[in-house]
Amino acid sequence: MKTIEKNDLFDYLNRYIFQEKNGFKFSLDSILLAEFVKLKKGATILDMCTGNAPIPLILSTKTESKIIGFEIQKEIFDLANQSVKINNLESQIKIINEDIKNINKIFPGKYFDIITCNPPYFPFHNNPNGQNKNDLKTIARHEMLINLDDILRIVQQVLKDNGIFYLVHRLNRLDEIILTADKYGLKVKEMQIICTNEYTPKIVLLKIVKHQARGIKINKIIDVHNLTSYQHLFEEE
Repeated sequence: MKTIEKNDLFDYLNRYIFQEKNGFKFSLDSILLAEFVKLKKGATILDMCTGNAPIPLILSTKTESKIIGFEIQKEIFDLANQSVKINNLESQIKIINEDIKNINKIFPGKYFDIITCNPPYFPFHNNPNGQNKNDLKTIARHEMLINLDDILRIVQQVLKDNGIFYLVHRLNRLDEIILTADKYGLKVKEMQIICTNEYTPKIVLLKIVKHQARGIKINKIIDVHNLTSYQHLFEEE
């Protein structure tokens, strides 16, 4: 039997999140991505692959803008909805239980100013003895239901011109991300490499802009493995 817990949302002390005690939980990557986002007043915000909604919850501490999250897995969507309700954020955050590939049926055209995504990182290999197709964690981590090309194609469709897409991904897929983004008229403009354990860079945060010229700002590598708080980590001095 699954046990659902109400946890503090890390050090965001005025936010709570529902999670399975021994199952699906949000990751540090979601916190880092939410902190990396630079918000502007009145922006329309979309969080793809929202999970149990850590990114919308964190962003809600920084902005009053409306935030839409899409989560395809019903059990995880239910956790996200509970989290929104316990924080009394129903008027600001709306979580939709739908395949993000169908977003144009709900939000047609170039609708969003800012899009965020902590996607499945690992390519899916259709191996009957490999990944469990019904496991919540497996679906969240592997590209079974959505892949990198899908994500960037959708961003191209619903992001406004000069809108910004913030992505967290594995560093070893950086070349694929840049090439695929370019195919859809999306340019990587800022890159932040993260070490989550000493001397081992594995995670990259990317700011990707629609219909902009080439040129990438590469920030100094940040090692977060000894940090106790990630708030204000990317603020300019």
